[in-house]
Amino acid sequence: MRDYDAIVIGAGNAGLTAAATLQRAGAHTLLVERHNIPGGCATSFRRGRFEFEVALHQLSGVGVEGQPISLREGLFQQLGIAQTLEFVSERDLYRVVIPGQLDLTLPAEWDGAIDAIEEQFPGNRDRVATFFDLLRTVTFWQMAAMRGMPVEQIDPVLFDYGLRSVQDVLDEYFHDDRLKAALSMYWTYLGQPPSRLRFQDLALTLFAYFEFMPWHVRGGSQAMSSAILDSFRAAGGDVRFNTGVEAILTENGRVLGVRLGDGSDVTAPDVVSNASLPTTYGMLEGIDLPAGVRNDLATRRIGVSGFVLHMGLDASPAELGFTTSTTFVDKDLDSDHTYRSWRTFEPARGICVSSYDVAPIGFAPTGATHVSLMTLQYADIWKSVAPAEYARVKFAYAETLLDLCEAVTPGIRDAIEEVDVATPLTMMRYLGHPGGAIYGYDQDATEGWLFRDSERRTEVPGLHLAGSWTGMGGFQPTLEAGARVARRLLRTKAAR
Repeated sequence: MRDYDAIVIGAGNAGLTAAATLQRAGAHTLLVERHNIPGGCATSFRRGRFEFEVALHQLSGVGVEGQPISLREGLFQQLGIAQTLEFVSERDLYRVVIPGQLDLTLPAEWDGAIDAIEEQFPGNRDRVATFFDLLRTVTFWQMAAMRGMPVEQIDPVLFDYGLRSVQDVLDEYFHDDRLKAALSMYWTYLGQPPSRLRFQDLALTLFAYFEFMPWHVRGGSQAMSSAILDSFRAAGGDVRFNTGVEAILTENGRVLGVRLGDGSDVTAPDVVSNASLPTTYGMLEGIDLPAGVRNDLATRRIGVSGFVLHMGLDASPAELGFTTSTTFVDKDLDSDHTYRSWRTFEPARGICVSSYDVAPIGFAPTGATHVSLMTLQYADIWKSVAPAEYARVKFAYAETLLDLCEAVTPGIRDAIEEVDVATPLTMMRYLGHPGGAIYGYDQDATEGWLFRDSERRTEVPGLHLAGSWTGMGGFQPTLEAGARVARRLLRTKAAR
């Protein structure tokens, strides 16, 4: 007799939504998490009188009440948490600053963004409007293709532009390199520079933020993770924290259950893994890894991690000069140089500055500010740092983020009350991901729905994969991925 209908490994975004979707549909589900809280990247922690958001910079896809195909009216309603969460809207997408060259704020609204660009780059109104039309069109047909529309019915615009590089498309539409930089700043959310990033990926990202606006959650992403967990438990789901999975058990070529860290076995005909693909397949016991899986893993590259400086500042956002919740500060226009620098200890060349109190989420006391500075880095360089040198190197590199931030907040160092620094090694330790990768595999042209579909093809019956390692990384994609995998699993169960 089996113990559960399904077991979910990992309580990150995808693990939580998978578990809640399964349990609310009547599948008795066990959720296993090695940390002591749910969320993975979607968590928070306290230092002094501040609470710090770990990773959520902007939540895309939330939308306003009544807006179709949004997280609010879709997934969050289905999980019964739409009315539980309090969403905080950002009025701008972002401010982008390149000292001495560019300082532009893009409103979170199509026409407003066009007006802002025209004001700073006169004569580009029609080009920007046409470019935005292209974003919407490519995104529409990409979504249609992902949902299985026959190729012959897809508008050729997707094939003409989708796989071209962002840089190539921007060069077709615009002449000013500063304007190109301003329109492509979300490339850091995807981990690939404009010269390598597929246009369809940037189009989808910009569409998600323009059409549904960027949001935060009052109480931070931890409030969202806890709400999903509450939905799961209220439906009768079981969760075990501080519990690792030692092995995924198989019998006669299909999944049988899992072995927990304490040596006990728990059985279920289906296991959903929110762990990385290398970790998941490495836990398989009693079966040879299928050749298709080995070949697939051999052609993929571990993605980029992050370096984050969390700060509690004894000053208000206005006093510090923060005018937007999200500010990108780059040293110059050379994004390829910035991308190469992620494999070195060269001073940070680009940072994402998140001020969580321009539109307060409730983490900082009145008159104070909670800010994070983030840049991307690969973990390999940190693995070579001697333990005795780790703290010195970490804080020395953090100073270079502050140097860049002072382009928009002169004197920010004088306001620091609390500080915490996370390196790629920190990400490795807390997430359990190889290389501390925050987006899964490198999101280059060989990744994504056109070339791979790891969610569907595990080649091991009963094993299901969900999360950033099976597709696009980020909060909205992983939240949706977990629910999507669970619904597919439920359909398969019904057909058995």
